[in-house]
Amino acid sequence: MSRLFKRVRESIKLKPVEGEMESSQWVNEDLLPTPPEKQTWRWWNYVTFYWSISFTNWTLGSTMIGIGLNWWQAILVIFLSQSISSVAMAFNSRAASVYHIGFPCVARSVFGMWGSYYFVGARAVMAVIWYGVQMYFGAQYMYNILRAIFGHHFTDIPNSLPQSAGITTSLMLAFLLCWLVHLPFCYFRPYQLRKFFWFKTIVSLPSMFGLFIWAMVNTNGHVGGLYSSSSRSASSTAWLILAGINSGMGNTANMITNQPDFARWAHNRNAAVWTQLAVNPIAVTLSASLGILSTNAINVKYGTDIWNQWDMMNLILDKYWAPKTRFAIFLCAFAWLVQILGTNIAANMISFGSDAAMLLPSYINMRRGQFLAQSLAWVVCPWKILASAAKFQTFLSGYGLFMASVVAIMLSDYFYLTKGNVFISSLYTCNRGNENYYYHCGWNLQAVAAYVIGIALPFPGFCGELGANVSAAAAHIMDLAWILSFTASFIVYFIMCSIWPTQNMRYVKEKGYTFEQVAPDGACYEPGLEKDEVIVHVGPRQEAA
Repeated sequence: MSRLFKRVRESIKLKPVEGEMESSQWVNEDLLPTPPEKQTWRWWNYVTFYWSISFTNWTLGSTMIGIGLNWWQAILVIFLSQSISSVAMAFNSRAASVYHIGFPCVARSVFGMWGSYYFVGARAVMAVIWYGVQMYFGAQYMYNILRAIFGHHFTDIPNSLPQSAGITTSLMLAFLLCWLVHLPFCYFRPYQLRKFFWFKTIVSLPSMFGLFIWAMVNTNGHVGGLYSSSSRSASSTAWLILAGINSGMGNTANMITNQPDFARWAHNRNAAVWTQLAVNPIAVTLSASLGILSTNAINVKYGTDIWNQWDMMNLILDKYWAPKTRFAIFLCAFAWLVQILGTNIAANMISFGSDAAMLLPSYINMRRGQFLAQSLAWVVCPWKILASAAKFQTFLSGYGLFMASVVAIMLSDYFYLTKGNVFISSLYTCNRGNENYYYHCGWNLQAVAAYVIGIALPFPGFCGELGANVSAAAAHIMDLAWILSFTASFIVYFIMCSIWPTQNMRYVKEKGYTFEQVAPDGACYEPGLEKDEVIVHVGPRQEAA
C-alpha cells in the first residue's frame, strides 16, 4: 500500500524547474518571477482589465442608500472611497511590477518564509468561498438566460430537492451550467487572458446602459425618494459618510490585496499603476450611479424592493413577456454572466491558484490550483451560505478588515523600511543562512505584532455587527475599520522596525542600497544565481549583471 501511495505521489509531483533542487518545497514555475516572454500586459490591457472589473458595481449604491445617505451623497462617497482604494492598489502593485512576483512571494519577503503561510492560507480560504458565492451569482444570470430561451418549460421543472437544500432543481441546473462556463478558464494563466478582459469590457457597456435606459424610459425618469433625505445632525451625517467610505473600501479590499497577482505580468513597471488610478474611481462610481437610479425608479413604480440585476431582469420578463423582450433579456443576462465570470476569475480564481502554488509547491501550480478552486466551488455550497444567517455573510464581508493590516505592512516594509529592495533568491530558501527572509525561525515577529494591533482596534465593532453588545464608540470605530486598521498597522510596523529592525533591514542599510537598487529594468531570477545577481535582458541576449 505504501509503495502504491509513493507511486501515486511521484506521478502527480510537478517537474522541477530547470536548475532547481528536486526536493525543494519552496519553488515552482509560478512562484518564480514572471519571465520576460510572459510579461505581456501593457497599459491598455490594464485599462480594459480594471474597467471590466470595476464596471460591475451595480449594487454598491444600494449599500450606501441602505445606511441612510441620499443619492448624491452616495455617489460622492463612492467616488471618494474608490479614489482612496485606487491609491492603495497603485502602491500595492509596485513590488510586483518591478520584480514580477505574485502575492505569495511578496508575503514571504515581509512576513517570513513560514509566517507567510498564515496570510496566504487565509487568503486562499476566503478566495475559494467567494469563488463559490460569485459563481452562484453567475447562476442567477444563467437562470435569466434559460428562462428567456425556454420560458415555462424551464421554470416549471419539478423541484426534487428538499426545502432544507436551500436551492431548487432549476437553479441547481443553472449553477451546473455556470460551473461549466468557468471550467475552461481554469487552464489559463493571467497573461493568456488579456483578450478575454477586452471582450468583457466591450459587452459590459451596452448591458449596463441598456438596463439603465430601459428603467428610465419605463418610469419616465421618476426616481422617487432619492431626491430627499431625512433630516439629521451634522455629526450623524458625518458618521454615515465615514461608514459609506469604509463600506466602499471593503468592496475593493480584495482587489487591493490581490494587486501583485495582476501586476507581475506587466510589460513595464508603470503599466499597472496609473491605469487603475484613472479607471477604477470612474468605472465604479458610474456603474453604482446607474444602479442607484435604475433600481430605485423600478422600485417606486412597481412597489418592489429589488436591487440585484437578475431580479430586475426577472421583473421585466414578468411584466413584458414577448419575443423581443426575451431576446433582449437573453443578451443582457449573457453580458452580465460574462461580467461576473471575469470578476470571479480575477478576484478569486487567480488568487486561489497563486496561493495554492505556494502552499504545496511540489504538487500544485497555478493551473492545478485553479482547477482545485473549481472543484471546491461545490463543496462551499454557496446557496447555503447565502441562505444562512446574515451574521455569517457579515463575517465574510469583514474579510477586508483583516487584509487592510496585511497591505499596510507590505507597503510600509517595501517603500520605507527596505527601500524597495527585494532579494529574489532569498525567497526560495528557508534556513538560517537566509539573512533576508528567515527572520525569527521563519516568522517576522514585528509584522505579526503590527498585524494583531491593526485588527484589534476595530475588532470590538466587528463583533458588534455579528450581534454582540458593544458600546456606541466601538460601533463608530467599525465605521472607520479599514482605514483605521491600515493606518495603525502601517505606523506600528514602521515604529517597531525603526527601533528593532529586522536582519533584512539591517542588511539593506549596511549595503547602502538606494530605492529599488537591486532591481534594474528587465530583471528576473534564474536558479543558481547569488542573491544580489540578476539577469538583465538586452534584446534577445541575456547577460549576467
